[in-house]
Amino acid sequence: MGFSNFELHVQIYVISMVIFIGTFCVGDTDPVDVAAINRLYVAMDSPPLEGWKPEGGDPCLELWQGVDCVFSNITAIRLGGMNLGGELGSSLDFPSIIAIDLSNNHIGGAIPFTLPPTLRTLSLSGNRLNGSIPDALSLLTQLSNLDLASNNLSGPLPSSIGSLTSLTTLNLQNNTLSGTLFVLQDLALHDLDIENNLFSGPVPPNLLSIPNFRKDGNPFNTTIIPSPPAAAPSPVAMSPFPGESPWSVAYSPALTTVKPTSGSAKSFLAKHAILIAVAGLVVFIALGICLFMMWCCKREPENKKSQNLDVEGFPMTLHKPTRNDTTFGATNQDGKVEKASRLNEVPNRITNMIPKVQDELVYINTVSATSEPNDGSKPSTLQPPPHSLSSIPGAKVIANPAVTTKGTERQAMASSIKMYTVASLQQYTNSFSDENRIGEGTLGSVYRAELPDGKLLAVKKLDATAFKDQNDEQFLQLVSSISKIQHANIAKLVGYCAEYNQRLLIYEYCSNGTLHDTLHGDDEHCTKFPWNARIKVALGAARALEYLHENFRPPIVHRNFRSANVLLNEKLEVCVSDCGLGHLLSSGTVGQLSGRLLTAYGYSAPEFESGSYTQQSDVFSFGVVMLELLTGRKSYDKSRPRAEQFLVRWAVPQLHDIDALSKMVDPRLNGSYSMKSLSRFADIVSSCIQREPEFRPAMSEIVQDLLLTM
Repeated sequence: MGFSNFELHVQIYVISMVIFIGTFCVGDTDPVDVAAINRLYVAMDSPPLEGWKPEGGDPCLELWQGVDCVFSNITAIRLGGMNLGGELGSSLDFPSIIAIDLSNNHIGGAIPFTLPPTLRTLSLSGNRLNGSIPDALSLLTQLSNLDLASNNLSGPLPSSIGSLTSLTTLNLQNNTLSGTLFVLQDLALHDLDIENNLFSGPVPPNLLSIPNFRKDGNPFNTTIIPSPPAAAPSPVAMSPFPGESPWSVAYSPALTTVKPTSGSAKSFLAKHAILIAVAGLVVFIALGICLFMMWCCKREPENKKSQNLDVEGFPMTLHKPTRNDTTFGATNQDGKVEKASRLNEVPNRITNMIPKVQDELVYINTVSATSEPNDGSKPSTLQPPPHSLSSIPGAKVIANPAVTTKGTERQAMASSIKMYTVASLQQYTNSFSDENRIGEGTLGSVYRAELPDGKLLAVKKLDATAFKDQNDEQFLQLVSSISKIQHANIAKLVGYCAEYNQRLLIYEYCSNGTLHDTLHGDDEHCTKFPWNARIKVALGAARALEYLHENFRPPIVHRNFRSANVLLNEKLEVCVSDCGLGHLLSSGTVGQLSGRLLTAYGYSAPEFESGSYTQQSDVFSFGVVMLELLTGRKSYDKSRPRAEQFLVRWAVPQLHDIDALSKMVDPRLNGSYSMKSLSRFADIVSSCIQREPEFRPAMSEIVQDLLLTM
């Protein structure tokens, strides 16, 4: 009897240990992994793979074909050459996967816009994938091997690919990818294959030092880019006329990463999981003790310090001066306009800090800086909601939200700015596809985004060079600053995105595109643009600049005013874009590029040659846009004879000759205008493009003159 009891206890012990060890070593697959692999299976049209199911199942315990696991997580999917079809779906949300190999199949569709950040190897070569390479690549900081060869991918390489510092092997051959290779020049690549694509431009010299670099079958030019010079060239150097500026002519005669296999990954993690867990616990406890001690030491001084905070305690990093000698008007206590010697001395600065983003919707306190009555020619006053606080002179802000004013009364309003995720914007723009690209500017590309409810938005994706000197807090301050710009003729900011080193600004969508496209596009649009409509467009743009220069505090210089930044809605009403981005346009390489483009396209004022840009420079650029409205010609058109290529140079001698003026008018107007209106319009243009800045009128004067032209 005793022996039987002993035998029974042994059996129970053995069974218990088997259950315990089996549960610990394998266990049920992570539900997140199960859901992800179910979605992938359905997207690939449910191929005949052993063990795979469209719903539920246990891939790790049931040993699904091609699936590797460590404990309860899927770490690899290897299904190369399995005759798979369908698509990959919209996301691959595997939380711990290291390798995905689906090469040499028949999978179509786009590359998912959500990719696992743990990936080290991604091989999708030899399929039928189309569309562009998604910006979600910036999430894959551990990626060392990327193979997208032999697909139908198109479009330029995303700027985010330049952030893949662990990448050592990149295969892109046999696609129809285009653009230049500048985004790859700083990567520590060992293998790069881009053969048989549509890449153009010169080859960056850094790429020539890659040990295995294959580039045949691309329409490169033969130029090798030299190393960038220490000093940037003068803006005039970009002039299409060597040795002369438009104005001188117009007004005178390795990082290596181990590539794990499924066996090595299992062995490594199984052997060291317990040690890692114990070490992590020790570090966690030590860190907690340190943080507690630091909190105890700093608590009392911080409590004392917080009692002395006021509005001036918050740093204001926005609206940096374009130049030190830039002058702007400020309002004194008597309501009169006086000059401030420098932009960074403009009084009544108010800083509103954005709280740390937690939820989908973030509310940003903004300020309406106007106290003038609305007479129809001024921007409408922004009325505060019932719950907003009135300004109290001399009041101090303890935490945020309250607004302090000195002298002129200000009204506070709350404006909701929505925070979008990178994943949602990729979904709304079809992974920022070329089909949805609606504009290309100095700061980045603009894409059309369609929300699930059908609403359209315009997404401005800032290039990395535009914000490389900005941290997250400064970008949020920029968003706060732009959100305060409230005017009927200025594109309204409705949201932003700041994720994974991406910076995007989301605006309301204007269905009629840009003024540049309307004037210089196909004849169908131009015939629907009569003289009175052109005057109204000029008036709307003038009111936008008047608001920025004379009503907003601190005043804003646009810095990039041109017909491509004048948007038109369905009623041909003006919405000026890029307002409040002058700080980005004036810094570093972006500022140099912006200046060269303004000069090359004929929008830059004469003083810009010496590096000065003020409100009066905006007035000059506005005059050039008015000339486009008057003549229907581009500001610079290299297809015309040399003497007519720059619009200002060609038009200046003819503006005060009534016969010549009649011949200058856009022939598509068919004479449907009055000579009186035409003459007044030409007079305004002439005053705006005066060579000396002090002779150009203020935007408020231009608004009044345009009202008399109608």
